Amino acid sequence: MIRPLLAGVACVALLAGCNREQSPEAVDKVQDAASGPVGQTSAATVGSNLQAAYIPSAAIGDMYEIQAADIALERSSNAAVKELANMIRTDHTAASNALKAMLPQAAPGTTAPTALDERRQGLIDNLRSASAENFDRVWVDQQIAAHNEALTLHRGFSNADSALAAHARSVIAKIEAHLRQAEQIKAAM
Repeated sequence: MIRPLLAGVACVALLAGCNREQSPEAVDKVQDAASGPVGQTSAATVGSNLQAAYIPSAAIGDMYEIQAADIALERSSNAAVKELANMIRTDHTAASNALKAMLPQAAPGTTAPTALDERRQGLIDNLRSASAENFDRVWVDQQIAAHNEALTLHRGFSNADSALAAHARSVIAKIEAHLRQAEQIKAAM
C-alpha cells in the first residue's frame, strides 16, 4: 500500500512541478526527486521477480552509475565527490562485467541491455544541465536515490532461485558503501 502511494505522490509532485513556470533546473530537480520513489517501487517489484526482469534492471542501474560517475569526474571540483565517483565507476564496471559474464550459463539466450531507459537517461540529462554551483548537490542526491534503489533490487533478488542470486549478494556491500559515502558527502555540504 505504501509503495503505490509513494509512486502516486511522486507523480503528483512531478506534474505540479512541470505545470508551473519554472527554470529548467527547477524542473530537473522535481524530475530527480520523483525518480527516487518510482525507482524504489520498481526495484521492489522487480527484485523478487523473475531473473528476466532482474537482469535489465541491474544492467541499466550499472550503466547509469558509470555514466553519472564519468560526468562527476568531468564536472565536479569537490575531492570527496571525485573520490566517490571513481569508486562508483570502478565497482559498477566490475559488477556490470561480472553480470554479463554470468549470463551465458545463468540465463542462456539473455543479453544485457546496451542503453539506458528513459528515466535514467533523464537523470543523466539533468546532471549535464545542472549549473556548476548546483552540480555536486544534484549528483549526490541522485546517487543516494540510485543506491537505495539498487539495494532494494539486489536484496530482493539475493534469495531468488537463480544462479544470478549470487551476483546480487556479491554487490550489496559495495552499494552500501557507496550509499554511506554519498550520505556523508551530503551531510558535509
